[in-house]
Amino acid sequence: MTHFLKDLSRSRAGLFGFVLLVVIVALALLAPLLELPDPTRGDLRARLAGPTWEGLFSPGAHPLGTDEVGRDILSRLIHGSRMTLMVASTAVVLGGIVGTVLGILAGYKGGFIDRLLMRLVDIQLAIPLMLLALLVVAALGPSIRNVVLVLALTSWIRYARIIRAQVLSLREREFVQSARAIGASTARIMFLHILPNVLTPALVVGTLELARVIIMDAALSFLGLGVQPPTPSWGRMLADGRVYLSSAWWTVTFPGLAIVLTVLSVNLFGDWLRDYFDPKTRSAK
Repeated sequence: MTHFLKDLSRSRAGLFGFVLLVVIVALALLAPLLELPDPTRGDLRARLAGPTWEGLFSPGAHPLGTDEVGRDILSRLIHGSRMTLMVASTAVVLGGIVGTVLGILAGYKGGFIDRLLMRLVDIQLAIPLMLLALLVVAALGPSIRNVVLVLALTSWIRYARIIRAQVLSLREREFVQSARAIGASTARIMFLHILPNVLTPALVVGTLELARVIIMDAALSFLGLGVQPPTPSWGRMLADGRVYLSSAWWTVTFPGLAIVLTVLSVNLFGDWLRDYFDPKTRSAK
């Protein structure tokens, strides 16, 4: 852990992404403990109030302004981050589990199973992921569960391809050959010998997938097929505020900035994590 943090401190971009991501996650986790206005309760008397730092710590303060029905934007951003991170991280984990298992199965077994799974990957890659997501959510109906399922459905293919490539080289290594020679079962070899050796690339793929899934979640919410009102979500805030863009810029700017900063932090940290676990990059440095 000490070596990890020491190496992270040498990368300005990686450190910035890590710190920013920690701050965003901490705000999301601590949202119920913060003294923030109810994110779902409106006040038409404060409708479309602009950002102000005057009386910042007073009970009725709105430092980032209010939306079209008088809801506090800062409160909605922080509470919306809980939903965004929960949906995105759950989808990435589910997609990672399915993709890793199928990638190990395809790489180790080979033959018909490998060809079948890789053709499924090719077919899904041929379909625009957003179109696939729209079709599935429209068919199943908009809900948090369905959004998680459709986002996981669009993310497993990247795990499967990368893990398969790793397993193709690992299955010929000495420790796998030795396990096979002493009569270890296929399941034992795949999940006790091969799986620990592919967790690192799966982790790196997961961090990079998280950024893409956050954007897709925001896009689905923007189109009305994601998290449903009154639960706050960044994409829905963008959709509701776009009508007032010319007169109330803060209704769109701050939700958009939240998405940009979150995706940027994940990408910067994910890029550093990829370099950290790459032996070639580490030796070059």
